[in-house]
Amino acid sequence: MKEILLGNEAVAAGAYAAGVKVISSYPGTPSTEITEAAARYERIWCEWAPNEKVALEVAIGASLAGARAMTCMKHVGLNVAADPLFTSSYTGVNGGLVIIVADDPGMHSSQNEQDSRHYARAAKLPLFEPADSQECQDMVLAAFALSERFDTPVLVRLTTRVSHTRAPVALAEIQEQAVKPYQKDVRKHVMMPAMAIARHAAVEQRLVQLGLDSASGGLHEIDLRSGKLGIVTSGIASQYVREALPDASVFKLGLVWPLPVDALRDFAARVDRLVVVEELDPVIETEMKAAGIACEGKALLTPLGEYSASLLRRDLSGQPDPESALPREQLEAAPARPPVMCAGCPHKGLFMALSRLKLIVTGDIGCYTLGAINPTNAMDTCVCMGASVGMAHGMDKATDGEFSRRTVAVIGDSTFLHSGMTGLLNSVYNRSDSTILILDNSITGMTGHQQNPATGRDIRLHEAPAVDLEALCRVLGAASVRVVDPADTWQVEQVVSEEVARSGVSVIIARRPCALIPTGKGRPENAVRLDRDRCRRCKACIRIMCPALTAGPDGYPVIDPNSCNGCGLCVRVCRFDALKRGGEQA
Repeated sequence: MKEILLGNEAVAAGAYAAGVKVISSYPGTPSTEITEAAARYERIWCEWAPNEKVALEVAIGASLAGARAMTCMKHVGLNVAADPLFTSSYTGVNGGLVIIVADDPGMHSSQNEQDSRHYARAAKLPLFEPADSQECQDMVLAAFALSERFDTPVLVRLTTRVSHTRAPVALAEIQEQAVKPYQKDVRKHVMMPAMAIARHAAVEQRLVQLGLDSASGGLHEIDLRSGKLGIVTSGIASQYVREALPDASVFKLGLVWPLPVDALRDFAARVDRLVVVEELDPVIETEMKAAGIACEGKALLTPLGEYSASLLRRDLSGQPDPESALPREQLEAAPARPPVMCAGCPHKGLFMALSRLKLIVTGDIGCYTLGAINPTNAMDTCVCMGASVGMAHGMDKATDGEFSRRTVAVIGDSTFLHSGMTGLLNSVYNRSDSTILILDNSITGMTGHQQNPATGRDIRLHEAPAVDLEALCRVLGAASVRVVDPADTWQVEQVVSEEVARSGVSVIIARRPCALIPTGKGRPENAVRLDRDRCRRCKACIRIMCPALTAGPDGYPVIDPNSCNGCGLCVRVCRFDALKRGGEQA
């Protein structure tokens, strides 16, 4: 049977077919849909973990207990999980263990463009790289078989184009969900120095054997055509190669690490010129050159962003890009579509208050990162999950308290539970004067509305214990914990002013549900209405850049009742009482 699946859905289908029993992940674009799709298979235990490190540790535990287990994350999430990743290479597995990592060339939804293949090399782990949805399923199945055969965790690297492209998939036969017997083995599973020394030797031997067996079991494809040009490639780049260079001979790698060096050397001998086509870093090129295989790569092609068939056609064959379907003048005249917060977004009123206060704002990862741009321009930094809290503390200490009265950290509820709690604890323990704003929109918003430990629901929307954020912050030592409605921008300004003037660590929880979830959505009958007699066309409401409120041709604001959720931010901004929420008298 065939189905048309996203690459991410095909990964989930592969896990189901492989008899996986446990999947623990943290959402992160472009990997999120894998675990969401897997949750539709009732026999798999699926969960959202607080962060990627915990998710991998859960999967390691399930694997050592004898079940096949998987964890899924985006590339920066693998940084968070790196500690258990490296040591799990030493401990090995019992049931198969597969780590899915989705890279983001082009940074469609990420703060950097790192290449996760380096982790496979550094941790001495095998890594598959599928090129389409069919391979997503098939390589996950192969990864579990390889994991158990070689007693190793296995990485599967996706990229945004593979994760989010649909293609036909011939569904695999469903395997039994077996659990192997557990056997206590201190020398293999307890990584004290004496044991780890012996296990390191085993890892090195395993890597050699993986390299020898890669040619036969690595799911490589060799297509010998013209002897003038040979291409070594993998993943989505192989699709571009086949379109742009149909006459070239192609060695498409399935298992990207360790490389099948002997097979690559034989392929190189069959062509006059050999080029490595790989997005981001020259991982394959560097290893081939180290093995003495003459090739070209990044001297011809950029290490930045995504590739395309037209880019390869231009840079490797000298052919011009095909003409666009649209005339150039139409393309140049197309209006830009800047990113904005949604109508009724609970973050906008808060950032308006921070902008008016002219504070230094250490930011974090989430929808609220848009607070750095128009209309508020009220965020100064964004580095990684949880960094805002520690950075605010660092600014306080670096300036001997000078910044404490004009600096706040902002962090979302899910991000706070991911990696902000330790920053708060550090600030308390090291006697910081800092103010932390937890933007509690009752969901993990940016990645598509996943549950987290504060929402009261699990991944399948069953009731689950909900963390009390106020109590948690008090237990961690915050001297002051207050709750505000971020849509009441004037109250937020007052409360923030009071808390930044306070000594010690203060926490302000700005609580209002995301406007796109059921508890935060408004109804058309509650939309804001305009009293034209009172309106002075001052455009104060227009300047908040709410998608539900635009300027009409006569200068009066126009409100879309289907987009407006009645948050009341524009009502509070209007100084002439010209805007009324639904049900209020005009």
